[in-house]
Amino acid sequence: MYIKRHIEPVVARIAKRKPVLVLTGARQVGKSTMLKEVYNNVNYVALNRPLVRESARENPSLFFDTYKPPIIVDEIQKAAELFDYIKDIVDENKIKGQFYLTGAQSLKLMKNVSDSLAGRAGVIKLMGLSMRELVGSLYRKPFIPTVQHMESTGSRAGFDYNAITSLIHKGSFPELHETKSDLHDWADFHSSYLQTYIEKDIKDVLNIQDESAFIKFVKSAASLTGEMLNLTTMAEICGKDVKTIKSWLSVLESSGLVYLLEPYYNNFNKRLIKTPKLYFLDTGLACWLLGWNTPEQLVNGAMWGHIFESFVFAEILKSYYNNGIVKPPLYYYRDADKNEIDLLIENGDSLHPVEIKTASDPTKTMVKSFRCLNNNKAKKVGTGAVICLAKERLPLTEDVWTLPIGMI
Repeated sequence: MYIKRHIEPVVARIAKRKPVLVLTGARQVGKSTMLKEVYNNVNYVALNRPLVRESARENPSLFFDTYKPPIIVDEIQKAAELFDYIKDIVDENKIKGQFYLTGAQSLKLMKNVSDSLAGRAGVIKLMGLSMRELVGSLYRKPFIPTVQHMESTGSRAGFDYNAITSLIHKGSFPELHETKSDLHDWADFHSSYLQTYIEKDIKDVLNIQDESAFIKFVKSAASLTGEMLNLTTMAEICGKDVKTIKSWLSVLESSGLVYLLEPYYNNFNKRLIKTPKLYFLDTGLACWLLGWNTPEQLVNGAMWGHIFESFVFAEILKSYYNNGIVKPPLYYYRDADKNEIDLLIENGDSLHPVEIKTASDPTKTMVKSFRCLNNNKAKKVGTGAVICLAKERLPLTEDVWTLPIGMI
């Protein structure tokens, strides 16, 4: 069963404006499925098929005589030879919506796009299913903790505690939601996913001699989710040097599995920390990597708070990507005095502070760091929130709301 994606109107909008649409995102998040569903009358070709890929590489001039536009080309980065020909085609006839290109490895893909298709392509990112999509919500706007947003989301979006913990443990890959699946299916899917990711994505980009070290690296990224990036720690876990870890991390980031949240930096405070924060974006995959095999193990485990925070951040990030915003105005705050704010959302001349907690009854002490923003004369402090496991939306202070996770 296909679950309708919130990014569909963005795809349609860009296809009317640009001859080429480039859709990136992690493997198995539903890129080609969504495009084939929306554009079911358009030709489709997948370059992960060896014979098709060989044809594209060896005879790119004839390739689009066989596969005529408008066309969806899946895993386009596997045949970089096609990009110059796409450029020639769109420059010749100027028709909008001719090419829909997808790729799971955006580092390689975006280099080819910037080299050959600058100004001709619209780029968007897709993540796994969001809570809004899973409940069929029609609300699509990016998350900002304003009263208007909170009222627009309606109730708690149909998630109780057990549903939330199960969803966080299951993760957001569509295959796990389109049919009924149990914990055996969950484990089998993620095991296959990791091996496919290494075989089809990583070995195309990195010349990895030590596969076991790379798997340790992926696990270390999952174990450090929600924390400030520490390359030295990751290097020690994997037995590799920091330079190698940087290279591996850039590939993990470009393939949509992790996100580096930059700290908010402004001249109002010279003592701000400048190290990014690491988020492992699919909590189901993170749980499998770390051995949290049931929702109960997850909730009772030492990493529940970090996994919960990662899930909430990923949901907020989806709300921006699903609106076509590929560089969301999202940051975190930490200074040398260890004052920290989990998330800052920049909205015009306002900064909206957000804390993310597993508590059901948050306290005012949880938002005491919000006061640090008062020293910023360039931006005013907007409405804040504590996103948590509360059952209903309630005011915590004059400017901060307790917000149930289902209202993101």
